[in-house]
Amino acid sequence: MEKYIYIALFAPLVGSLVAALFATQPKTAFTGWFTSLMLAVSMVASINLLAYVYTTDSALHVELFDWISVGNLSIPFGFVVDQVSVVMMTVVTVVSTMVHIHSIGYMEHDRGFNRYFSYLSAFVFSMLVLVMSDNFAGLFIGWEGVGVCSWLLIGFWYEKESASWAANEAFIMNRVGDLGLLLGMFLIYWNLGSLQYDVVFGNISTLETSTIVWIGGLLFLGAMGKSAQFPLHTWLADAMEGPTPVSALIHAATMVTAGVYLVVRSNELYTLVPEVGYAIACLGAFVAIFAASMALVHNDMKRIIAYSTLSQLGYMFVAAGLGAYWVALFHLAAHAFFKSVLFLGAGNVMHAMNDELDIRKMGGLHKKMKSTSIIMTIASLALAGIFPLAGFFSKDKILEASFNANETMLWFVLWVTAGLTAFYSFRLVMKVFHGEQNYSDAEVHPHEAKTFVIAAMIPLAILAVVFGWFEHAFVDFVTKVLPSWEASNLSHSTAWILILVTTAAAVLGIAVAVVKYRNGGFSKSWENTAIYKLLINQYYIPQFYSNFISKPYYAMSVWMFNVLEMKIIDNSIDGIANLINKAGKKARPIQSGNLSSALRLMVVGLIAGLVYVLALSVFEGVM
Repeated sequence: MEKYIYIALFAPLVGSLVAALFATQPKTAFTGWFTSLMLAVSMVASINLLAYVYTTDSALHVELFDWISVGNLSIPFGFVVDQVSVVMMTVVTVVSTMVHIHSIGYMEHDRGFNRYFSYLSAFVFSMLVLVMSDNFAGLFIGWEGVGVCSWLLIGFWYEKESASWAANEAFIMNRVGDLGLLLGMFLIYWNLGSLQYDVVFGNISTLETSTIVWIGGLLFLGAMGKSAQFPLHTWLADAMEGPTPVSALIHAATMVTAGVYLVVRSNELYTLVPEVGYAIACLGAFVAIFAASMALVHNDMKRIIAYSTLSQLGYMFVAAGLGAYWVALFHLAAHAFFKSVLFLGAGNVMHAMNDELDIRKMGGLHKKMKSTSIIMTIASLALAGIFPLAGFFSKDKILEASFNANETMLWFVLWVTAGLTAFYSFRLVMKVFHGEQNYSDAEVHPHEAKTFVIAAMIPLAILAVVFGWFEHAFVDFVTKVLPSWEASNLSHSTAWILILVTTAAAVLGIAVAVVKYRNGGFSKSWENTAIYKLLINQYYIPQFYSNFISKPYYAMSVWMFNVLEMKIIDNSIDGIANLINKAGKKARPIQSGNLSSALRLMVVGLIAGLVYVLALSVFEGVM
């Protein structure tokens, strides 16, 4: 089975390198289909590995070569395929394959077609390195790899100032979190002498609790940056400047899920410090309702879905923070399927509407884009947590975990968020596909996407429906590695009451959205209220960052350049250079070439040397 590990890992890299050969050439359909084929090969290999691990209950571990060997530090270039990593591999490759195929249609007329597919496949390769590595150093290489690729893809249309700015924002903000991850890794090595997962997690309990708290906190700081948790969250919505299939990949299967994966993979560490886990859960609950509230009022289609991702990541961190690690992984996988469908569907709508993103300028598209409308509605039902779709099973378990832990406030926040999620999901569906037509037929000619583009979305839509049906098989599989968690404090009747209450909140949210937006929505006066302005401006957090961090930092940089750099450092260096130059000019007559002058100078030098030696001898005698 070892060969399947190499195939799964390196097939996307082969696709990326081949596409890179044509990066500066005009569009070649071959690059799109070849990279998609390589992703399909990786997907098949991952599914084979999933089947093997599932049937044998044994993990695969390979070491390609010795990677870093310095002093006592020895890190092999190794990979592990166990119950956790193989689930991530399968989710990443399934979603990525469909995104690649969809992208062939989406990017059809883009002059950067070949370059795009090279970046996209490199993105997937980096994510696979991250999830398959058997040590923190390898994880960090993949971690930084997805960071670089996200920068390339978010800023893909670099001619646009907004795209370039968004890419830089994402890259720089992630560096803040990455510093925390790096410091956590240093602390692990300093105390345990290794970065290998088996060594670290096998010996982590020998450390003092305060040290484990520091390690857990620093690792989670890295997760906060990558998974866009407050206050490092603003880059996620701005990342919508990239091509829409990129958003599907970032939000569904790569990049933002890396933070959740890190916490789940480090479960043996966080189990020892429940207070850190509780802090993670509290932050996750806050982010869940915080992001959902912004999605309620936004009119940019992609940003609404982006805020939804941010909110659902909060749900995942609540589960992980409360020790329900398999539940977090379960929701991660379910979310990947329906969220990728929503973004790919948004891409179809954008193309049909001449790249329009404002949902207020759409409406009535169901008649002209029936397939996209149906698929996005299914995905929205899954996101809302309606039975029997995947989101119902995974989200319900997170609410169950919070109630079981006697965290009533966390449960209440997540319950309210469930209702808000259902509302904003169907607000988007109603504003885009139903209600009044808000565009001119003379200017816009909506049309359905190509058949193969729709076909790429169907497998993901099916998984968004049926994935939750395999909950028990999933639990039995991943709890071979992760702690087994069950709602032990809940009676059967209580569990059913929670399910009904949560479902009622989702149904109510959908009903309100359908009724209100079928009849034109809320009155314009709502947009003049303080609450609306607070939400539409993202709680003024971007403005706060701009006014109190970015602008002062820029002003300080300008001052340091003009004063410290130019007037002090530059002038000092120039002064030294001028002094040496003048001294050279004064000393230049010495090199006259005249033998008599040279002999006289030699005698002067000899006398000076003798005087120095004599004076030194006298001084030593006196002392």
